[in-house]
Amino acid sequence: MTRYIFCTGGVVSSLGKGVTAASVGRILKARGLSVVIQKLDPYINVDPGTMSPYQHGEVYVLEDGTETDLDLGHYERFTDVNLFRHANVTTGQIYAEIIARERRGDFLGGTVQVIPHVTDEIKRRIRLMAEESGADVVIVEIGGTVGDIESLPFLEAIRQMRKDVGPDNVCYIHLTLLPYIGATGELKTKPTQHSVRELRGIGIHPDVLACRADYPITPDLLDKIALFGDVDREAVIPLETADTIYKVPLMLEEAGLGNYLVRRLHLDAGPPDLDDWRDLVHRLRHPRGEVKIALVGKYVGLHDAYLSVHEALLHAAAYHDCKLVLDWVDSEKLEKKDVAARLCQSDGIVVPGGFGERGIEGMIATARYARLNKVPYLGLCLGLQVMVIELARHALSDEAANSAEFAPGTAHPVVDLMLEQRGIKDMGGTMRLGAYPCVLQEGTKARAAYGVECVWERHRHRYEINNAYREILQEAGMVWSGLSPKGNLVEIGEIRDHPWMVGSQFHPEFKTRPNRPHPLFREFIRAAIEHGARR
Repeated sequence: MTRYIFCTGGVVSSLGKGVTAASVGRILKARGLSVVIQKLDPYINVDPGTMSPYQHGEVYVLEDGTETDLDLGHYERFTDVNLFRHANVTTGQIYAEIIARERRGDFLGGTVQVIPHVTDEIKRRIRLMAEESGADVVIVEIGGTVGDIESLPFLEAIRQMRKDVGPDNVCYIHLTLLPYIGATGELKTKPTQHSVRELRGIGIHPDVLACRADYPITPDLLDKIALFGDVDREAVIPLETADTIYKVPLMLEEAGLGNYLVRRLHLDAGPPDLDDWRDLVHRLRHPRGEVKIALVGKYVGLHDAYLSVHEALLHAAAYHDCKLVLDWVDSEKLEKKDVAARLCQSDGIVVPGGFGERGIEGMIATARYARLNKVPYLGLCLGLQVMVIELARHALSDEAANSAEFAPGTAHPVVDLMLEQRGIKDMGGTMRLGAYPCVLQEGTKARAAYGVECVWERHRHRYEINNAYREILQEAGMVWSGLSPKGNLVEIGEIRDHPWMVGSQFHPEFKTRPNRPHPLFREFIRAAIEHGARR
């Protein structure tokens, strides 16, 4: 039978439940177990696809096109497992399903209530993860903190799961904070005690307490937490703030959590093999050099808006034994400054995805600087589009060339709305989403990076390169190095006679892995290191 591990949080949000859940998945997978992870989000949005990045960070896209919470990026990166649509469940999805069933008459005239109907639907979604994945262990993270009104149906559902599948098949991990009081110079356990009491008050007795702190947690404090929290002493796990999130699986393993979970859930597991993970952490913490990358975007005020891009760059830098030095550049402010003065110290430039015209001219100026000065450049979705707009303005000698998204009346819409997107009114879940094939052309940098002819990459966009301008742009120096199988859609473009100026219509950052950086990021960082050496 599948085992279930439920991760809850207390005291405050943003403690790192997602990283903790992903790290638990890593140490279990290191024992030869199959693992999938699911996020239960209490917001009423059906998915985060229509949210501003400033509200909820980046929107992470799965292979099947599901738009999800950014924590699913951690899940996939840590466990190296491609998740699917049931991996992110929201209150909006639950209520939409129940209301649709009520309108069909599925409840036979009965009163529809939170218990049992809402909780039953939540449990059905949890079990679907087990059934469709066939995993040994399903790890479920519950968004928010204990005590939030909107989280109560999810907490009640996971309480019921213990009875439904048996106590030996369920484990509750509660992540909580030990705040540091500067005046007395000590960590305090009382907030953790209150959080555990709140959780027990709704019928969930945590099996494991993972304690977050910015300072070392002494053994006497762990003893105290075990006593007042009524958990096994070996199940009180100290989690001091780490210098890299990739150290967390090693911290959990060192604290004995992996062995405890195997015994607690009666899992048939082998010895842990985390050697490759230890090597990764060593390279991250002890780099031999550094590489300076400018990330030019419109949401740089919240770094989580580009979380997967940051992680992809980090993985690629570690691959080359380099420390990533990231310069967050606001493209809107860049419009008012000298681009060369702002970017001249960078070894490479990344322009990530985004929507809307704000900051676009700064991105176009960035692409021009990179092209003329032979600075390595990687454009992601919007980053490809501004690269094309910049080259079109040069080729056509017309600064009006633009995307129809930003200038609907432009005489030269070198980027235009996809045909299948025209007439669509609903905003949620209607973009070109998920994995599509891309055929790579011989003799190109993209083909050399991947080393294969065809790849599948994840998309999230409505606009594409206008085919009417492909030949003009090609004559001006563009190489269409990646196309859809029928050749009607541009997937990758690169500048001829440039050390590395490549843009993709898809989002390669969604498929990077810590020990296997994405080929485009890997080769971009290689080019940036070489440029830095020359510079």
